[in-house]
Amino acid sequence: MKTFIASSLAAVLALVPVRFAVAQTDSPAAVHEPQQLVIEVEVPAPVGEVWRAFSTSEGLSTWLTPNAVVDLRPGGEWTAHFPGGSTGGGTIVSFVPEKEMVIAALAPDQFPHVRAERTRATFQFQSRGDSTVVRLTQTGWKSGPEWTRAYEYLVAGNAELMATLHKRFVDGPIDWKKVFGDPAGKGK
Repeated sequence: MKTFIASSLAAVLALVPVRFAVAQTDSPAAVHEPQQLVIEVEVPAPVGEVWRAFSTSEGLSTWLTPNAVVDLRPGGEWTAHFPGGSTGGGTIVSFVPEKEMVIAALAPDQFPHVRAERTRATFQFQSRGDSTVVRLTQTGWKSGPEWTRAYEYLVAGNAELMATLHKRFVDGPIDWKKVFGDPAGKGK
């Protein structure tokens, strides 16, 4: 797994100042720290701007996918509707404006058991002058082959998510027509 993690993240980590850590214990002891996935990035924007990019449909659509939906309330959706029909994100558990958002996270479709049971993704926002440190801590991992594959997939996937957030504030909102084309032929 360490080789997979290192090779999957090499390109992302070389381009964006993403700090990555995995907290895991394999001890059979009765009391131990559960497995966590922790990814942190410093975004070159004030916390209010970064919060809006996370907490509104319009903001999320500037960097995650063109069809993002945010219903900012406990039980509301925080969902990316990707072209082709797949969805990601999850259900908002709680939030403190400009401080924290907790989501019952959906795993990708190829991990149906993990997707049904969900993990907990906590995004924390900390102002650092003109920048914002965004820290993702994902917990609730269980054991088993599908859980292991989902964890390995999301190590790379969530690092890419955080790198894309950073890129959005460096280069501006993503031009989705350039990414996906203009299927209706408009703009030609």
